[in-house]
Amino acid sequence: MAVATQSSLDALCVNSIRFLAIDAVEKANSGHPGLPMGAAPMAYVLWDRFMRFNPKNPAWFNRDRFVLSAGHGCMLQYALLYLTGYDSVTLDDIKQFRQWGSTTPGHPENFETPGVEVTTGPLGQGICNAVGLAMAEAHLAARFNKPDCTVVDHYTYVILGDGCNMEGVSGEACSLAGHLGLGKLIALYDDNHISIDGSTDIAFTEDVSKRFEAYGWHVLHVENGNTDLDAIERAIAEAKTVTDKPTMIKVTTTIGYGSPNMANTAAVHGAALGKSEIELTRAALNWSYGDFEVPDDVLTHMRKAVERGASAQAEWEETLATYRTQYPEEAALFERMLSGKLPEGWADALPTYSPDGKAIATRKTSEATLNALAPVLPELIGGSADLTKSNNTFMTVSGDFQKGAYENRNLRFGVREHGMGAICNGIALHASGLIPYCATFLVFADYMRAAIRLSALSRAGVIYVMTHDSIGLGEDGPTHQPVETIASLRAIPNLYVIRPADGTETSGAYKVAVESRKTPTLMAFSRQNLPQIAGTSVEGVAKGAYVISDSDGTPDLILIGTGSELQLCVSAAETLRAEGRKVRVVSMPSWELFEAQDAAYQESVLPKAVTKRLVVEAGISMGWCRYFGSEGDMISVERFGASAPGNVIFEKFGYTVDNVISRAKALLG
Repeated sequence: MAVATQSSLDALCVNSIRFLAIDAVEKANSGHPGLPMGAAPMAYVLWDRFMRFNPKNPAWFNRDRFVLSAGHGCMLQYALLYLTGYDSVTLDDIKQFRQWGSTTPGHPENFETPGVEVTTGPLGQGICNAVGLAMAEAHLAARFNKPDCTVVDHYTYVILGDGCNMEGVSGEACSLAGHLGLGKLIALYDDNHISIDGSTDIAFTEDVSKRFEAYGWHVLHVENGNTDLDAIERAIAEAKTVTDKPTMIKVTTTIGYGSPNMANTAAVHGAALGKSEIELTRAALNWSYGDFEVPDDVLTHMRKAVERGASAQAEWEETLATYRTQYPEEAALFERMLSGKLPEGWADALPTYSPDGKAIATRKTSEATLNALAPVLPELIGGSADLTKSNNTFMTVSGDFQKGAYENRNLRFGVREHGMGAICNGIALHASGLIPYCATFLVFADYMRAAIRLSALSRAGVIYVMTHDSIGLGEDGPTHQPVETIASLRAIPNLYVIRPADGTETSGAYKVAVESRKTPTLMAFSRQNLPQIAGTSVEGVAKGAYVISDSDGTPDLILIGTGSELQLCVSAAETLRAEGRKVRVVSMPSWELFEAQDAAYQESVLPKAVTKRLVVEAGISMGWCRYFGSEGDMISVERFGASAPGNVIFEKFGYTVDNVISRAKALLG
């Protein structure tokens, strides 16, 4: 195939990116070379001529953020990190692409590779993360910048592909980004018309540009993204002049550009080219260098990024020093947030409750806790998926985060659960100390499960506020009653799932959530009123399970309850003790926190010698056998719920004190 030429140095740089990707995928015999080969020109122009970053300090706060939403093309990003001088990716790391323990895993992972901002791979997630990153920048800029001193000023750049645009989650987040007018979000769409199944026109023929225009984005088109570097540069420069809306630049490219037989085919999307095709590609692109060989001129040029980055950071630090002098109070807050440290004594604001207090739904105690913490934790920011009044998640100390009012902390996500979760991941990973929360009904966690999973995988401390947590929801019926949802969420590693039983446990759950900056927390709250229970504690929640009442001596039976069902265990135990039974009641709001305790503590709560155990939870029994064993039992819901008042449903499904007593006696014989 005929290949147009660029300036010789630019061509060397672009082809260095291409062949590092080609060679790494070939050596691993695994990976996706096509996207890096096609997108190398746009990535080179962006990183070389526009992005501000410091390769020797990837964590510098005011760096521009880059997200490769099409994460399967990760060799593009690894090549850029190596060429621009990041210590996290060496040439040896490139050679160890997709191998055990390398910093070049099969998709970009923020916790493995400094310089990677967010974990991408599941298509569409990255562009949503980028919306969150841009929202975080806009919020902090509005709160901290002064007319004479700007300390927050960076862009969020994204490269996304056809697959990202097909996934519905991207539409959720991009629609919100357009509404919010996030002018410092710039997305480059790698328009190569190829997906795994072949040409995208077998399933995807919409006009993406018009769709983004309808979202409220500024839209540009680079018709020749293969060789026209000047057009790419002009487009990005124009995008930066548009400050009142995000920009999408459609860059039309050829996947696998340079490969005579595989370019513009699905074959180059996700497989190595093979030795013979690599030699043909070398000839087509006039590449005379060996495997993993990078010309000295390329390294000399691209590693000027080190000097530029150090200079940019030094300039910013001078500005920050001026800011400290002129605005000491704001500077102290800003720097505390960037450090990730929580304010001294913040937990003193957690509400306290008395056992003789009135019954309150835990969604309401959640609201009270959130609003008690909001004034002392200015880093809290979040909102609901169009269920604010049901989830009770509005912070009264602030207004709505909207275009022209980015300083506010209440986020309005609309009915966009999946996008909401992915956006919050971006906010959490912005490295600004912001603590994002988002909310919906528990059953709709299924809509955002992929984002929740990536919170856990990415070590993003998002707080998930889930209400209407069981069959107690009542009349809305089985479509809204999450009988299996808690069990499915407990299956996700590095996710704290907490089901508080009353106001005190709600305070305990929030304490865990706020302090857990590397582990997301999902709290499930009741719609119905619940009594305040004697013996519950904030400290107990942090341990996952704890004894709230007991008999003298070794118990004959342990009743284990969570959430709204704990009260049934407490009442049943009182009756059983009056009849001479030795009964212990254990509250177990979180499996994950309990499993994190040492063996001695676990034994003190659930002694192995006590095999008669009854679990009471309004959900499926999956997984609970680890705690009640072969001689125990569980009152569970092994079918979908029903439409009726909540108290009626609880009775029909056996969630009554009498039934707990009956099942306990059956265990005891």
